[in-house]
Amino acid sequence: MPLLGLLPRRAWAALLSQLLRPPCASCTGAVRCQSQGTRDLSPQHMVVREKILDLVISCFKRHGAKGMDTPAFELKETLTEKYGEDSGLMYDLKDQGGELLSLRYDLTVPFARYLAMNKVKKMKRYHVGKVWRRESPSIVQGRYREFCQCDFDIAGQFDPMIPDAECLKIICEILSGLQLGDFLIKVNDRRIVDGMFAACGVPESKFRAICSSIDKLDKMAWKDVRHEMVAKKGLAPEVADRIGDYVQCHGGVSLVEQMFQDPRLSQNKQALEGLEDLKLLFEYLTLFGIAEKISFDLSLARGLDYYTGVIYEAVLLQTPTQAGEEPLNVGSVAAGGRYDGLVGMFDPKGHKVPCVGLSIGVERIFYIVEQRMKTKGEKVRTTETQVFVATPQKNFLQERLKLITELWDAGIKAEMLYKNNPKLLTQLHYCESTGIPLVVIIGEQELKEGIIKIRSVASREEVAIKRENLVAEIQKRLSES
Repeated sequence: MPLLGLLPRRAWAALLSQLLRPPCASCTGAVRCQSQGTRDLSPQHMVVREKILDLVISCFKRHGAKGMDTPAFELKETLTEKYGEDSGLMYDLKDQGGELLSLRYDLTVPFARYLAMNKVKKMKRYHVGKVWRRESPSIVQGRYREFCQCDFDIAGQFDPMIPDAECLKIICEILSGLQLGDFLIKVNDRRIVDGMFAACGVPESKFRAICSSIDKLDKMAWKDVRHEMVAKKGLAPEVADRIGDYVQCHGGVSLVEQMFQDPRLSQNKQALEGLEDLKLLFEYLTLFGIAEKISFDLSLARGLDYYTGVIYEAVLLQTPTQAGEEPLNVGSVAAGGRYDGLVGMFDPKGHKVPCVGLSIGVERIFYIVEQRMKTKGEKVRTTETQVFVATPQKNFLQERLKLITELWDAGIKAEMLYKNNPKLLTQLHYCESTGIPLVVIIGEQELKEGIIKIRSVASREEVAIKRENLVAEIQKRLSES
């Protein structure tokens, strides 16, 4: 059943009024204006996007993940109080039957709900789907209100840090495969963050609020974050200054060892547990050969409330640029962490299922690739047609239909013009403009002699073959190209 049929008309009207406003005067129609936070994808865009998604999904499958999907909307109560301050960014739908619904904000909370409802205790899954957030869009950074997420998660009780290390390995494989430039994955632990807050004198009631402020350090200067914590969230200035001493620290496993000796953190049980796990994590990362891509960064907080352990975020250090081109600044391109308590929130008995996962920021990656292709002037083929069926003469529609049917039935991707008597020049020009590599030509002479001509569009060379050998010859040429 279409999604439209599952919601009352008024609920959809309310949603559409939030997502779709009338185009502004500057809109071209091809891509929505920045104020919308949504956009149409042309066939050229879809080719690029599908290649990126194919690489991401193939990596997920290589690591043993199963695909799954969840509804685009959930009960509002399922989503609330899971995202901290970001809960205000959800798109709400008011069902006329009294049921409050919201569009999914991410793919993680619906996954946790699925595990609890179906009593699943162990699962490795990937999920590609759209999510919606009412935040200020920034098209120049690849940020939208409607966007696609690609998630990979491991649910189940396992020995410490082995699944976590694999998630970081997956991020490295994907970012390396996409060839976006050099990157760094920042790592921290929510227990270290909370331990740091406690050691610095932050009241426990303010932990999540202060964590949300620290999470903005990748977008705001420390002085602005400090001002927010003190002026807007009521934190004592001296406490904020102590936090400031920590959030400037970043390094490798040596920094982990250093924090074991820190006079404040070494007295906090939570922080010590987090440091022990990070030490073990770095051992596995070294074995995976990716330790040099990882940085222990005390400024990393990940503002979502459901994280309980290791957290991580991947950033591009630079993107490939041409001479005179401004470097692209898109922020993080992948992130994730451990959320051991989320499934228990949906279980009537509070049974927990430990989970760890990652999300690839495909919209931002897509933006980078798109800009790079635009700079290089690269053209994209929007179809995969391998053969075009043509004729130089009139009244050969029936023969063309017979030929193209034979090609389709053999699994060959083929096209022809939807005209009874197309001009040969028009047909050949179509092949050149769309990048179709081969043309098969049939006319009166070919029909009389029982042959078919095969033309290479690139070289314009033609060869005649027996009619019965057509499919075999085409398959041979395609396998060699």
